[in-house]
Amino acid sequence: MKHNLNCHCGAVQIEVLSDLKTIKQCNCSICKRKNAKMAMVSKESLSIIKGVEFLTSYKFNTMIAEHFFCKICGIYTHHNRRSDPNGAAVNIGCIDAIDPFEYKAEFIDMKNK
Repeated sequence: MKHNLNCHCGAVQIEVLSDLKTIKQCNCSICKRKNAKMAMVSKESLSIIKGVEFLTSYKFNTMIAEHFFCKICGIYTHHNRRSDPNGAAVNIGCIDAIDPFEYKAEFIDMKNK
């Protein structure tokens, strides 16, 4: 199923193909602060439709995972995963067509890895 994501201000728009069956939430130092539920997807299922110039990224620790945010409104939209070089994760809170509170997320304990 195709889903449209956008940041708060609408400058960044992303299209992703996902069944939204694999939703995760982790307790690493950045994820616990952003408290986002994330749909695990392949990098090739994600397309930035508008606003690539408004995206900025942040890497930390191993410098492998890359977290993307809108430069204007600061909303986390997606990231490239450290644990899966071909994988990405999208913030389901950026999908206006769904209620992210209706989705249960599998907990990932990254503190003990």
